[in-house]
Amino acid sequence: MFGTSFLIPLASLVTLGVGVGFTMALVSNAFVQGVKFLTSTYENNEFFSFTLLNQHYSLMPLFVIILAAFLIIYVRKVFGLDRFYGPADSIYAAHRADNELDVRRGWGSTLSAFISASGGASVGQYGPLVHFGATMGSYLKQISKSNIPTDIFLGCGVAAAISAGFNAPIAGILFAHNAIIRHFSLKAVAPIAVSSLVAASFSQSLFGNNVAFQISSLPPDLISVIPLALVVGPVFGLISIVLMNAIRYMGMLGTKSKLGYVKLTLIGATLCGVIGVFVPEVLGLGTETVRGLLSNEIAMDYLVILLIFKILATALCIGLGMFGGVFSPAIFIGAVSGALIGAILTSLTGNNLLLVFTIAGMAAVTSPVVGAPISIVMVILELTASYDMALVSLGSVVTSSLTVSILFGYSFFDRQLQDRGIDIRRGRGHLGLMETSVGTIVTNEFLRLEETDNNGTAIDKMVAADVTEAYLLDDKDIFIGKIIITDIVKESPDAFVMNYLLDNPLSIKSDASLQQCIEVASEFVGETIPIIDRKSNTLRGVVSEADIFQAYLKLQNTVIDLETK
Repeated sequence: MFGTSFLIPLASLVTLGVGVGFTMALVSNAFVQGVKFLTSTYENNEFFSFTLLNQHYSLMPLFVIILAAFLIIYVRKVFGLDRFYGPADSIYAAHRADNELDVRRGWGSTLSAFISASGGASVGQYGPLVHFGATMGSYLKQISKSNIPTDIFLGCGVAAAISAGFNAPIAGILFAHNAIIRHFSLKAVAPIAVSSLVAASFSQSLFGNNVAFQISSLPPDLISVIPLALVVGPVFGLISIVLMNAIRYMGMLGTKSKLGYVKLTLIGATLCGVIGVFVPEVLGLGTETVRGLLSNEIAMDYLVILLIFKILATALCIGLGMFGGVFSPAIFIGAVSGALIGAILTSLTGNNLLLVFTIAGMAAVTSPVVGAPISIVMVILELTASYDMALVSLGSVVTSSLTVSILFGYSFFDRQLQDRGIDIRRGRGHLGLMETSVGTIVTNEFLRLEETDNNGTAIDKMVAADVTEAYLLDDKDIFIGKIIITDIVKESPDAFVMNYLLDNPLSIKSDASLQQCIEVASEFVGETIPIIDRKSNTLRGVVSEADIFQAYLKLQNTVIDLETK
């Protein structure tokens, strides 16, 4: 009944999902288990310990993170990293026509993140794994020569990374679609879903059911808590904004200092290490601390210290050269702030709301940071197996995300792109227009006039060429001006044509984008617009409104085909 025209594409999509899912199950678990193993070898070490004011401290975190900083500096030199590459680059790649990711940079950034997390830097592991998943997807696209669009390969890698990391396959699927590729085309859903399910299945089969956070029993009747969740959501949103701005401003401060990445990395590591000597809980992924909060094992008066210094340590690490994700720090900060709010609400209502708002805080702070509210709520649902808890979290997530959208406007990843002049929210069409050069549509089909031509000669040339416009150039192609036939037809045929140049003719610079062409052409009336090299003032060619319009339609059709089929 079905021919090979149906079976071959189906088999290709399923094979893609299985291959990427299995690969990322191995990589994600190796990353997580590797970090856990390395940190466990030194975190309880008694070397370099001292006592101050009857409190026991250890310098080990400081020494380890400085060692990690030196290793990261070495990795950057070996891999030639001008900067680190993360989820923002994956999002950008998924929205571009030329969307292949650099595998070498992906490997170097992932290794740097592994060293940072293993060395105790206040960074996350999921962001680097997301980008590595996208990088692996891009690499598989390159070597397979498949006709499947690259963004689907990217989405498969991302979904598998989240699925394996959280043991949350549905969340992985949603995250890939919502946060990275940002469309739900029919041909994308199947391989991304297969990749996510396979990653979760292999993770459990090979590495056991390693759930990131074990949630104890929740109180009944959580639906009545939803109004409170909605009310406190903006507080979580403000905390998200503080975290994102702290990281951005620290990065800007480092850039303005012009110290170079070597000095900045060492400064960031040293300052974070000093904080870790006195507040060790803020170092690393913070998983054990979050588990302690979920089990109500941390004193409430210590939470404010954890909140302040976790934000500071994360800003120092990520802003000044230690690399890692913001996912885990956001979860940590959300859990701490949620526990604080839960303690306050418990004292006011008489009901034990500590665990409920610790979980809601994790979701409400993390969601606007990573830009995937529904995915994060799904993570909560899959972790707690509680529909009511997911609804409570959704309440805080909604008002938190709304607050951030009004006051900050972007997720952390979108803001990173915005800081680089890339507005991802305007969609693939706009990005395509900005990245398409006018050189792709420029033509040399124009009438050239010489400085010695008179009006009669110019009119004869225009009639012969069936045009009403011509361009006056010297012998080196320097643009002198533009001639319109209506300006010379009634003048003396013996007068030099250069005396009748059009005043301030509309032109486009030779390095302009298609978007800039459209903006210029919106004010144009005529046959063609000259493309001018602003440095040499030479004419590179011309474009017509029809050329621009056809290029725009072609790009729009490509985007529609990508996002709907």
